[in-house]
Amino acid sequence: MTMSDDVNFSSAMAAFEAKHFSRAMQLFSPIAETGNADAQHRLAIMFQNGLGMARNCDQAVRWMKAAAEQGHPLAQHGMGFMYLEGECTEQNSLEAAKWFRLAAEQGLAGSQTTLAMMYEQGNGVQQDAEEARKWYAKAGF
Repeated sequence: MTMSDDVNFSSAMAAFEAKHFSRAMQLFSPIAETGNADAQHRLAIMFQNGLGMARNCDQAVRWMKAAAEQGHPLAQHGMGFMYLEGECTEQNSLEAAKWFRLAAEQGLAGSQTTLAMMYEQGNGVQQDAEEARKWYAKAGF
C-alpha cells in the first residue's frame, strides 16, 4: 500500500468502526479493487449484512472469496460460515470444511473449534474423533 492508501484505509476503518457504513463503503471500494484483502473482507461483511446499503449476496461472496483466496483467515472463516449455513451460497459442508481448515491452520480459534465439531459430527468430513480432539486442543479446549 502507498502512503495515500494507508491514510484512506485508516479513514475507512474509522468510518466502519463509527458505523458510518456508506462512507466506509466509499472509502473501502477503491482499496479493495487494488487487491487489499482487509478492505475486501470489510466490504464483504457490509454486503453480507446490509450495512450502509441493501444486502447483496453476490457482492458479499465476491469480496469474501477474493480476500479468502489471498489467505485472509477471517475471510476464510467467513467463506466457511457461508457454505456451512447456506448463507449467500448453496449449503455445502465439503466447501465449508475446506475454508475452515485453511483458517484453522492459520491459528484462528473459531475455525479450529468449528472444524473440530465438523469432525466430531462427520459433517463435510469423515467422522474422526481423534482429528476432532486435535482441533479442539489447538483451539484451547
